[in-house]
Amino acid sequence: MKAQKYTRSVAINMVIANMIGTGIFTSLGFQLDPVFGIPDGFAIIVIWILGGIIALCGATVYGEIATTINKSGGEYAFLSELYHPLLGFISGWVSILVGFSAAIAMLGLAVGEYFLPLIGVSGDFKFGGIEIGKVVAFLVLLLVLLIQWQGVKTSGKFQNYMTAIKLGLIFFFLLMPFIFGGNYEPSNNHFGADKDSWDTIFSLPFAGSLVFVLFAYSGWNASTYIVGSLENPKRNLPYSLIVGTLIVTVLYVLLNLVFMYVSDFDDLAGQLEIGNIVAYKAMGKDWGLVFTSVLSLALISGVNAMFIAAPRVVQEIGKDYSLFEKLGQESKNGAPKLALLVIFAIASIMIFTVPFNELLEFTGVTLGIFALLTVLGVFILRAKKKRTSNTVSSFLYPITPIIFAGFSIWMIYFFANMKPMVLVWLLILIAPAVLLYYSSGRKNNELNEELLDDGQHDKEANNEVDA
Repeated sequence: MKAQKYTRSVAINMVIANMIGTGIFTSLGFQLDPVFGIPDGFAIIVIWILGGIIALCGATVYGEIATTINKSGGEYAFLSELYHPLLGFISGWVSILVGFSAAIAMLGLAVGEYFLPLIGVSGDFKFGGIEIGKVVAFLVLLLVLLIQWQGVKTSGKFQNYMTAIKLGLIFFFLLMPFIFGGNYEPSNNHFGADKDSWDTIFSLPFAGSLVFVLFAYSGWNASTYIVGSLENPKRNLPYSLIVGTLIVTVLYVLLNLVFMYVSDFDDLAGQLEIGNIVAYKAMGKDWGLVFTSVLSLALISGVNAMFIAAPRVVQEIGKDYSLFEKLGQESKNGAPKLALLVIFAIASIMIFTVPFNELLEFTGVTLGIFALLTVLGVFILRAKKKRTSNTVSSFLYPITPIIFAGFSIWMIYFFANMKPMVLVWLLILIAPAVLLYYSSGRKNNELNEELLDDGQHDKEANNEVDA
């Protein structure tokens, strides 16, 4: 029986759903902080456009790497091939525990926090001694697990439907200032550039704000985790990365314009629930409450997208290491059931044990480090002239990887100075991964057989397609 594969639309929606999460609805509050932020309308728009450009640079480079290596698992597969299996294993370990499980837990908690007001329940309310928001988050994860259990076809359809609902709600949000224009007084914020705007753009707070923006853009590489389960990856993989990232970039810029058009900077500065504040002002408390609660349910699309991607990392590790061999199995419908249970269990534990802000900080910097290493790996591919007939070249190479690497190093350096303990915890997390690697029994120490040697490169180069 022919294996079930994810379609191009699922891949695009995975990228969109992974990117549009809590970041866009929380970051602006940090950026407008009067002391540590950049309370300038023009600078805010510039930083969100810049974030999109950086993400697009990463996306086009990932397209080349993913179509060359042609394995599911994202950074785990790429770093194993580009550098050393140990680095890939560490990346997979960190992705499972932090990159995905922590992110899934955060989205689940966000759904819970946004949804509770709709049913008239306070966040302080407890069910069996447990905060009700955490109970809702756990139930969201359980629902998505059951959907994933049905296999590739069902989970793919659910992804498309939920992402369509999310995009529909966001488009409504963008039109909201005009639909309800008579119900509120627009802000006095200005978006034109002046001397202060340019001083702000070249300031240290701008660099700090970029950290939160790049976190909001994380997820642009989502479809690389399912390369092996994707129809025609040579065309669909790069297409999904670029199109998905472009759509989200446009939406992010427009959303921030709406946020600042409706509400004054003073009302938004330091606030986490930006969407609530803006919706309540434009639509009134009752309708604003309904809208933001329904929008929170649309965040489930992000949970589902991560439940599609994360088990592929677990599954690839199971295929490569005898100690985890059972995790590499999947059912006839394409569901990696044991791998799904692993992700569900870890994310559920995090919901009940780890504070939201610590999850946010730890996730952002770890994702940045491994994405940086992956993008730098394109120089290794080029130097060794590794190409296959599936390879899709990076757009504007080497400019795009240099731009991405430069800003990533800037972000990681800034974050390391601001929160040095995050790096300490990362090292602590890595230690057991090293021990597991050397005791796990790697099955295959060879590079991907599809990577061609130098002599074959010229023959295959004619088949190369530019992204």
